[in-house]
Amino acid sequence: MSQIQLIDEIRAASRLMVRELGFMNSTLAATNYSPSAVHSLLEIENHGALTAAQLVQILGLEKSSVSRMLTRLLAAGELQEVQARHDARVKLLKLTDKGAETVKKINEYGSMRVIKALENLDAAQQKTVAHGLSAYARALENCRDVDMSSSSETIEIITGYVPGMIGRIAEMHGTYYAKHHNFGHFFEGKVASGLAEFAGRLDEPCNQIWLAVSHGRIVGSVAIDGQDLGNNEAHLRWFILDDNCRGTGVGRKLLNQAMAFSDAREFAAVQLWTFSGLNAARRLYESFGFKLLKEWQGDQWGMMMTEQQFTRQKNSSGR
Repeated sequence: MSQIQLIDEIRAASRLMVRELGFMNSTLAATNYSPSAVHSLLEIENHGALTAAQLVQILGLEKSSVSRMLTRLLAAGELQEVQARHDARVKLLKLTDKGAETVKKINEYGSMRVIKALENLDAAQQKTVAHGLSAYARALENCRDVDMSSSSETIEIITGYVPGMIGRIAEMHGTYYAKHHNFGHFFEGKVASGLAEFAGRLDEPCNQIWLAVSHGRIVGSVAIDGQDLGNNEAHLRWFILDDNCRGTGVGRKLLNQAMAFSDAREFAAVQLWTFSGLNAARRLYESFGFKLLKEWQGDQWGMMMTEQQFTRQKNSSGR
């Protein structure tokens, strides 16, 4: 079979599966819910609990679409919002008793469809289908990761002050932390005032800021302040990404630039202050050699929380 024939056969089979599994319909799996709603219920059941942001990443959908769909599921009593144990400001989505019953019916329906289909295949064919579908699904998932990485290639990393920078970085901080952690105007104002003060010191060789820019719009930032801590230690500040850039590798590119600068300046250490619960950011920091050295209860961001200090010693490259 030629490559063209192979591709045509796979595409034809994919179209047939989409039709036969009911994805052409407005509802799915013998429910009154859309395919995205059904998949959301299944993923939440599979993980136990998820944030809305995590669900956006898993489903690969626009956050506005997921938000509207979740609003309907909450109103229908299928889901409930609960506070995360590690951080009371983080809202997790969990199934209600009604939702658990709905998922049970979805799984029963799905299993029944698979059983009936497999009855038309012998044992060897069944194994081929199971292994082939799993491999093909993973291959498609990997394509999504590649596509996201490719989109990041259109993003340029630049240094230095850019008009509108202070307001845009404050906006990204204010919007993200209000949505996910209920921070208010105190936090956004603190970001803006601190950044405005720092911008006046950018002519000092020990200070620098990196901006991720897409089509003229700032979509990410990070800064190294080499003055405010003293003792030849640097302060990593204002690391933030636009929601659309999360998971694309842009954050790692920004931190690569900041760490290369810090190593070139031969700072004895680089410190950053954050708070518990930002697990994805923590994993990224730790991959660059940052280690958690201190934790305490504080309110520097406008409310009491478990604050943290991470430190990266000189020439510590992480994993």
